[in-house]
Amino acid sequence: MNPVSDVRYPYRPIIGRPDYDWPDGKRLAIYLGVNHEVFDFGGGLGAELAPSQTDPDVMNYAWRDYGNRVGAWRLFELFDRLDLPTTALLNADILDRCPGLAEACRDRGDEIAAHGRTNARAQATMSHTSERRMIADVTQRLATLGIRPTGWLGPWISESAITPDLLAAEGYRYVLDWAHDDQPTRLATTHSSLLSIPYSQEINDLPAVIQRHQEADGFATMIRAAVAQLLSEADRRPSVLGIALHPYIMGQAHRVPALAKILEELREANDPRIWWTTAGAIAEHVETHDLAV
Repeated sequence: MNPVSDVRYPYRPIIGRPDYDWPDGKRLAIYLGVNHEVFDFGGGLGAELAPSQTDPDVMNYAWRDYGNRVGAWRLFELFDRLDLPTTALLNADILDRCPGLAEACRDRGDEIAAHGRTNARAQATMSHTSERRMIADVTQRLATLGIRPTGWLGPWISESAITPDLLAAEGYRYVLDWAHDDQPTRLATTHSSLLSIPYSQEINDLPAVIQRHQEADGFATMIRAAVAQLLSEADRRPSVLGIALHPYIMGQAHRVPALAKILEELREANDPRIWWTTAGAIAEHVETHDLAV
């Protein structure tokens, strides 16, 4: 296999794989991947609540910035109340543009994972040299929070032909860009093995609410159904469910109650098969026990 030009993993169906458990015999690992992102005013990429008729796009920029100013803090209160860890997916520019936000993630015990420099630009558009420098810069800046990140999610799930190679060379353990499986898998790179940890593009508030025009109750129903289905398969295989959240979407006042309800419901059920965890802890368990296919 040529890891540069070909898909980086072989086909292997979910059936017939070696069986294993998560810690303490659990079978479904659930983590919350919270995207803390910054965007450019007057240009660059960015999700749209509605098409803008003007430039600069005040409406959509302000809507996205609400997540950093209000939505993230509202979600922190919810997660604290339910004693839920998260994987904080941080644009490195958060450190400069939103003082205290990244530190709050660290201080509440969230895993710090890298999410590029900014969500105003997709890294696939960079030259290989620029991308290599960007990954190194992001890594060094986030390490100032006290721990070097081991996980990466590309802005806009964007990769160049050599992104996994660069991440492996920089010492990353896992990447979240590939939504091809319910279990951790290995990606081939030119440097060393890199884990792909499942990160859902379905149980993800951005495509669900913004692109598919569902509201929070519909998104909560998706979470409930996904957990029920994965638990129904738990006697046959372990699995991972990453719930992807954006504070400017699910941190809105009218959406938090539905998210709170489903998380409270799952926490109160206290199903012994569920491991509430982080993407990094999943990767560590897989690496320690050599479990990934």
